[in-house]
Amino acid sequence: MEKTRKMYVTAEEAAEMLGVLTGYAYKIIRGLNEELKEKGYWTICGKVPTKYFEEKFYGLTVTM
Repeated sequence: MEKTRKMYVTAEEAAEMLGVLTGYAYKIIRGLNEELKEKGYWTICGKVPTKYFEEKFYGLTVTM
């Protein structure tokens, strides 16, 4: 069976991956979502697309 990738990273997952508090992870995700909104994309509060998250944090791969 093929392993599927998650489409979004939540603030809790981001906090764990980056080693920061959940509150700070929400702040990071809010900033990433603002960048996406400026580019014309729709966003979901508290989540950010996995691909975009990996692009912004060079060398990080989401494995959850």
